[in-house]
Formats: sequence, structure tokens, C-alpha cells
Amino acid sequence: MSDSPTLPPRPEPPRRVADAATAWLAWFGPARLAVTVLSVLLVAAAGYWLVRAPAPPPEAALPVAAGSVPAVTLAPPVPVEPSSAGSAAASTVVVHVAGAVHAAGVHELSAGARVHAAIAAAGGATDDADLDGLNLAAPVVDGQRIYVPVHGEVDPATVSTGPVGDAGEASGPLDLNDATASQFETLPGVGPSTAAAIVDDRTRNGPFASVDELDRVPGIGPAKLAAIRDLVTV
Repeated sequence: MSDSPTLPPRPEPPRRVADAATAWLAWFGPARLAVTVLSVLLVAAAGYWLVRAPAPPPEAALPVAAGSVPAVTLAPPVPVEPSSAGSAAASTVVVHVAGAVHAAGVHELSAGARVHAAIAAAGGATDDADLDGLNLAAPVVDGQRIYVPVHGEVDPATVSTGPVGDAGEASGPLDLNDATASQFETLPGVGPSTAAAIVDDRTRNGPFASVDELDRVPGIGPAKLAAIRDLVTV
């Protein structure tokens, strides 16, 4: 018997995809397939929930000017208004105008007023008034007495009517804006001429603002001012 060549097996006919799928489904089973699909959907849903972007806050929807940040402006402090009584007292002064004026008496003026305004408030000077004896540009102070003399007259308030104190001397520091010439003479080193010069300077230039202003009076130098400094006041 002679040997014959062995022929290869005949290939099986190709299987259709549908037949392969049907065979795989029959082997895997519908229940396993349903569970697998449901698991995949659950995993996909969980992953989406974890990686999704959070919802923007409500403030993000408000319009904002591009390129700028709104500045915060603080309200200015509210000024405290002074009381009406204090304001009125600070804005006016009361003076006594006497002598050669048409309406002598107490008059109210605006703060910072000058002697000429006080005379005008008193009805103006009379025809025989000696206005050259006054400093019309001097500022007035609250409570001041302004005397307008006639020609050749001396203010009666500057003339002493009697001794001062029991021993003819001042009982305390002399007020430079109220003392008379006779009272000034009680100061050490101040004679009649210097006392009259103090009164004349006060009349022409207005009240003394400080004791140091005595050095503007003729006859009072540094030594005399030092000797009487503690005996006078303003």
C-alpha cells in the first residue's frame, strides 16, 4: 500500500457577526449583561458628580465694571455744631460808649469790631468831640468802656476821687485797663508824668493785652517794668 499525502482539514465556513454575538450572549447570559451595563452607568454617573464644576455663587451674577474694583468711600465725619448760646457769645461783644456821642450807653457789636464802629453804634460823635484823642482803629474787647472826650477834656474815669485803700496804696495788683492815673502813681518808680503817659497810651491805642506791652509807654524801661510786673495785671 502506497503512502498518500495528508490533506489539510477544510476550513470551516466564516461565522457571521450576528451568529458570534448570539453565541456569546448565550454563553454570558442576559442577567450578567444587564448587571454589567447598570454597573457601568453607575460608575459613570458617580465620576461625573465628582468632577463636575460647582455652581457659581449668586454674587457672580452681579455686574462688575471691567478692569476696576469699586472703591469703598467712608462718609466724612459729622462736625459737631457748637451750642447756640456759645456761638452767639463768641460772635458778639458788649461795650460801653460814653462821652461826646449822641447815644451813650451799652451797645452790642460784632466780635473784632473797631473803636470807630462802637462810636457809630452810639449814634456818632458830637461836633465838639475830640476824636484825635482816640485810636479809632483799635479793636474793642468785651466789657470795654470807650470814652469820647471833647476838646481839652480828660476822661473823668482817669481822675482819682480819693485815696485808694487805707494807706493810699492799691490793695492788690492794678488792672492796667481800669486803674486811674493816681492809682498808677502808687507803683514804685512811677510818677505823675509816667502815670499820665500810661493812661494816655491806653486811651490812644486801646486796652493793654499783656503786662509786657507797658514797655511801649514813654518813661517805662526794662528795669522799671521788672520792678512793677508783679504789681499790675490785665
